[in-house]
Order: sequence, then structure tokens, then C-alpha cells
Amino acid sequence: MIHVIAIITAKPGQRDAILQEIRANLPAVRAEQGCIEYGPAIDAPEVGPFQTKAGEDVVFVIEKWASMDALRAHAAAPHMAAYSAKVKDFVSSRVIHVLGSAE
Repeated sequence: MIHVIAIITAKPGQRDAILQEIRANLPAVRAEQGCIEYGPAIDAPEVGPFQTKAGEDVVFVIEKWASMDALRAHAAAPHMAAYSAKVKDFVSSRVIHVLGSAE
């Protein structure tokens, strides 16, 4: 299984616009062959002092894929190109961590 943590930092005040586009794209991504899990996440409120907050402009996309081939197909999917075009003016930076199991 392939794990992906995408960290998207929005330009100030643009996180909701990015989340709107991510949510609109969820059905297409979740229907992809090999998609096990795919969803956005933001800082949980009122966790306490042990939490390291990412901040008001950060969105994490938590993903699990059945294989590297499935992830590569996802990255090349037309709906992902359309999503990228829609959010490009809202994004300050994007970091994608692709992880394999350490068991």
C-alpha cells in the first residue's frame, strides 16, 4: 500500500476556495481504481498543548493507494489536471510526501 500526505498551503484567505475544489473532485478521485482513501483534513480545534498546528492556510490531503501504478494513474488523471488548473491561483505551495510501509 502507498500512503500519501499532500500539504497544500493556500495564499492568505484562500483555503476555503481550495477545499471547495477538493470536495468537488472527491467523487472522481474516490472512483479511481486503486483508491483506498482520499480526503482533506485541517487542524482540529481545541486539542491542547501537545498539538502542533499547521495554521489557517494549510490543507492536508490524506491518501492511500493500492499500488504505485494506481498513484501514477491518479496523478495523470484528467480530473486532477482540471483541479490543478482551478486552484493554481489560490495555492502558495504544495508538498507531497509519498510513503511506503515501514512494518
